[in-house]
Amino acid sequence: MAEETIFSKIIRREIAADIVYQDDLVTAFRDINPQAPTHVLIVPNKLIPTVNDATSEDEPALGRMLTVAAKIATDEGISADGYRLIINCNRNGGQEVYHIHMHLVGGRPLGRILGR
Repeated sequence: MAEETIFSKIIRREIAADIVYQDDLVTAFRDINPQAPTHVLIVPNKLIPTVNDATSEDEPALGRMLTVAAKIATDEGISADGYRLIINCNRNGGQEVYHIHMHLVGGRPLGRILGR
């Protein structure tokens, strides 16, 4: 069984967060340390620690994360200019909270994703 995370408590609204979207599969909320004018985290309501732990049963929630990202980008007014979606996996991938989450980042030019 995966260990509960702070995201689980946000999903259940036990910890305050600026939630911008929630349904039966996913929850989206503003990052408390934004890296751009728009920085929203989109998480499945089911605790899935990493991408490596995702199964075919998780496909509806993982797919919903993408469609919710597009909706939020439109709502935030950043869809036309563009935005970045980031999912980190494990330590070397930069994952800090072990509950799959997608960063929706935009509202300014973001540059290259990786340096050479």
